[in-house]
Amino acid sequence: MKTLTDHLTQYAAYHQDQRNVATHFVGIPMIVLAVTTLLSRPAWELGGLPATPALLLAILSSLFYLRLDLRFGLAMVAQLIVSLWISQWIAAQSTATWLGWGIGLFVVGWAIQFLGHYWEGRKPAFVDDLVGLLVGPLFLTAEVAFALKMRQDVHAEMQRRLGEGAHGARRVATA
Repeated sequence: MKTLTDHLTQYAAYHQDQRNVATHFVGIPMIVLAVTTLLSRPAWELGGLPATPALLLAILSSLFYLRLDLRFGLAMVAQLIVSLWISQWIAAQSTATWLGWGIGLFVVGWAIQFLGHYWEGRKPAFVDDLVGLLVGPLFLTAEVAFALKMRQDVHAEMQRRLGEGAHGARRVATA
């Protein structure tokens, strides 16, 4: 099984252009919110709480993140909880509002992502490894942590690996 550093380094290799990384800070949250919104219907009552396909996906994703790393995993769980909360509110609106927000966020989010990869000159990471769809939000969390001088052990190892694999590559979040 790949480690946290393996996943983040592989993903970072596809994201060396700062413009591409910047587009991901907009596009990825939009896509995550779109997916949780679109999967927030149908909802079933389960012990007084709404059970939805979005909740199931969030639980499975959380297990993936927590298995990789407790600290980053907890940060991802918190973000997923916020996304689920917003999504539940959107899903409770009219069908047109629910679909409009869900599809709109999804399409615009991906358009922003593909613009970034156009600038990068490289295809998105998920094309080579579908797990990249889960690693993208984690990568953003890691980039913020690195900018805040947190998790420097992971940051240093990623920089070392990127330096070995791509001469002159962008150093990850050297803020």
